[in-house]
Amino acid sequence: MHTLPQTYCEAWYAPGVRADEPALSGMVGGYDDVIFDSEWDCADLALLPDVAHTVVMEIRPTDESMRKAYAVLKTLARSGVAFQAGLLGDRLACDHVQAAGRHFLEREVVHAIFNVANENDAFAALAVRMADEERA
Repeated sequence: MHTLPQTYCEAWYAPGVRADEPALSGMVGGYDDVIFDSEWDCADLALLPDVAHTVVMEIRPTDESMRKAYAVLKTLARSGVAFQAGLLGDRLACDHVQAAGRHFLEREVVHAIFNVANENDAFAALAVRMADEERA
C-alpha cells in the first residue's frame, strides 16, 4: 500500500485490496470516507461491515451495463448493509435501471438510489442526495 499526496486528503494506492480485507477494518477507522475505485461484478462485491456505503456506478447505454448495474443494486439490497447508490452516465440507461429498481426492489432500496445522469453540476448531484435525506 502506498500513500499518495492529495490537496485536501490522504489517498492510498493499494491495487487488488478488497473492502472486506480483515486488516483494512482497523486501518479505516480514522477516516471520514474511504473510496474504492474499481471495476467489479457482483461476485467481487465486498463491503466493509458496520459502515454506510455509497456506490456510484457509471451506466452506459448497453444491455450489459444496465444488467450489471441492476445486479449490483439487487446485491446491495440483499446484503443487509446501509447504502446509497448513485447512477451516472447515459440518462436513458440510468432511467431504465432506476425504473427496474422501482418495479422489482423494496421501497427502502428505491429511496437509496439517486440518479445524476448527465449532470455536470456537483451542486445538482448534492441537491438530489439532500432531497432524499430530507424525506427520511
